[in-house]
Amino acid sequence: MTTLTATTFVSLDGVVQGPGTPTEDPRGGFDLGGWLTPYYDAVMAEYTADWFSRADAFLLGRRTYEIFAGYWPSVGGSDPVAGPLNTLPKYVASRTLTRSSWQGTAFLRDDVVRAVTELKAEPGRELQVHGSGDLLQTLMAAGLVDEHRVWVFPVVLGKGQRLFPPGTPRRALELVEHRTTGKGVSVQVYRTARPEDQDA
Repeated sequence: MTTLTATTFVSLDGVVQGPGTPTEDPRGGFDLGGWLTPYYDAVMAEYTADWFSRADAFLLGRRTYEIFAGYWPSVGGSDPVAGPLNTLPKYVASRTLTRSSWQGTAFLRDDVVRAVTELKAEPGRELQVHGSGDLLQTLMAAGLVDEHRVWVFPVVLGKGQRLFPPGTPRRALELVEHRTTGKGVSVQVYRTARPEDQDA
């Protein structure tokens, strides 16, 4: 069985929208994009490289995929993030995209929950989701996420889409790892509890 892990950048008040650049995700008039940039350091890069080294495949939403596809194919193969992204399978949940020049890309157009369930049933290490907030909501609702890797940044935004919006199904999580970076980012790893432990 393959483990589905979700890596998410989150503000202290739970916002996941537009962490990377000012123009990444302006939906809803969000004008605070790029909020993680001041907190990037060598320790964050080290943790990221460690997790990318565990991937056997990637599962991405359309918006995140287009951001990645616009940058990572041009980065050298020795880069610890570019290497896995450029060589491993990439499954993209999209009803609008039909083709890509990025090697290893396949599109999941119809029943994403069923397709991901089948991918998880295959032997392997990790099927990794990075960002992809809308897709992640679907996966969480279906109980498909095995591990959350949540990077909590010491900034309050006050607006924007949240990791766990109102209406998110109740689910118990187990803290299995905690790290911090030199710039105060708290990296928390949670595993989803087994069904029999949900009411514990």
